Amino acid sequence: MKTSLLKSLVLVFTGFVLIASTPLKPEQVKSKFIVVLDAGHGGKDPGNRGGGYHEKDIALSIVLKVGKELEKNPIIKVIYTRDTDVFIPLDQRAKIANDAKADLFISVHCNAHSSQAYGTETFVLGLHKNQSNFEVAKRENSVIFLEENYDVTYDGFDPNSPESYIGMMIMQEEYLDQSILLADFVQKKFTNDLSRNDRGVKQAGFLVLHQTYMPSVLIETGFLTNSSEGPFLNSNTGQSKIAGAIVDAVMDYSHNINLAVLDNLGGDDPVKVVLEKEFDDTFIDVTFKVQLSASSRKIEPKSSNFKGLNPVFREKEGKWYKYYFGATSSYSQIQKLHQNAKNKGYPESYLVAFKEGKKITVNEALNSQAK
Repeated sequence: MKTSLLKSLVLVFTGFVLIASTPLKPEQVKSKFIVVLDAGHGGKDPGNRGGGYHEKDIALSIVLKVGKELEKNPIIKVIYTRDTDVFIPLDQRAKIANDAKADLFISVHCNAHSSQAYGTETFVLGLHKNQSNFEVAKRENSVIFLEENYDVTYDGFDPNSPESYIGMMIMQEEYLDQSILLADFVQKKFTNDLSRNDRGVKQAGFLVLHQTYMPSVLIETGFLTNSSEGPFLNSNTGQSKIAGAIVDAVMDYSHNINLAVLDNLGGDDPVKVVLEKEFDDTFIDVTFKVQLSASSRKIEPKSSNFKGLNPVFREKEGKWYKYYFGATSSYSQIQKLHQNAKNKGYPESYLVAFKEGKKITVNEALNSQAK
């Protein structure tokens, strides 16, 4: 099974095996990969106005271009927190994503600085590593002062107080790995494809990320205050290039965690073709697992702690404990275990792969030689 076409057909086939062998209620079947796109600021909140530009307008233009491209893929559903120049409170942006049970939340912004700083940076939720990250978070979070009863809505949160940010990681903790994965794809696309200056993947306490229940990133697409980057971001060409890079990053992410559905294989009906073939989808020296969560807490990996799932494995990576369900070299078997995990209450779980004990991407595993 060395050809990419046959491996593609394996993926299609295992999907049909799963549907046929695991009866599900209609509401349990998620047929779309849901991406919520959040254009920063809007309405009475213009965002930064570096270089005489309006962040809210540029962010919206980029988001609409991203959405237009993603919507061309039949398995992706795009939801906008705003698609016009309106003001949306931060907590409502997160609520839109949570209510939609989104697979990704992407917030788009533009940066500003008193110097000629330039480049792109993508943030995931976390404690500030330095004063610069704190300043970016303060600026983006200060929008709550435009909201009525913000002190009640955000439980006394003060964007200007470092103490307010302590403990923000708890809600997003289990999605951190996936958020970092998407952020890394975004930065690589900006750097490798667009030759933008890479300011890296960073952590900071953004309220809009804090309140979401899915992998989430906040993208700073560049500095409006920079004499060359500002005009680039304000141009249709620049916005299209930035949007294209984000689209490519989303697709790379979805493929990497195996949430994208193969289509347009061409030729005969792929289901009919696959059913006429016999094959073994066990991969040499590869072990697939379902990652249930990642946490700084050390939890006993027994079924009672994981909604009845068994076996569950705990592994320590850096300061995080990773909790995995199942272990098999069969791709179709891990798909069944993944669906079982989702049915048990882990809708955000995802597949991971190991080759000879080393973690690799699922794509790398599927591109290796099967028995």
